[in-house]
Amino acid sequence: MDTPSTAVRTAAGQGAAEPRWLDDEEQRTWLAYVHASTLLEDYLDRQLQRDAGMPHVYYGLLVQLSAAPRRRLRMTELARGSKITRSRLSHAIARLEKSGWVRREDCPTDKRGQFAILTDAGYEVLSQTAPGHVQAVRQALFDRLSREQQKSLGEIMRIVAEGLQPKEAGADLPWLR
Repeated sequence: MDTPSTAVRTAAGQGAAEPRWLDDEEQRTWLAYVHASTLLEDYLDRQLQRDAGMPHVYYGLLVQLSAAPRRRLRMTELARGSKITRSRLSHAIARLEKSGWVRREDCPTDKRGQFAILTDAGYEVLSQTAPGHVQAVRQALFDRLSREQQKSLGEIMRIVAEGLQPKEAGADLPWLR
């Protein structure tokens, strides 16, 4: 995750092609990003657990389903949009089904395919939870940044995401397996 210390870099670099190590400013930026993203995810996860009894990833699944036509998505599309493995998605959907917030339906045109469908109860819990979640996001992130910083952060994150999201078919990504 992080780059090794100077001592480790020096020992590792002996006799091998020298990696392109992070300079001091890049290292500070990287560590700040890792620290902040970990704290932010934890903060949002705790807020959603407290307010709705669900982790942040489940909330994201409900949001995706609420935005989909007829509040339904193919499981493969939901996995792709969530950036989680199909196995993890299947487990999450099973837990959401147990809560009565989502149901599955077989795809009539593909025997192996399934749809995840947001139930009325799921839509209701999402509607009740969204205001508190938006407040938490605003408090944790946007209220701390100027409009210019918000714009820069958005541009930076879009560039990073675009660079990490292969466009070619058959890309080896966990959520496509």
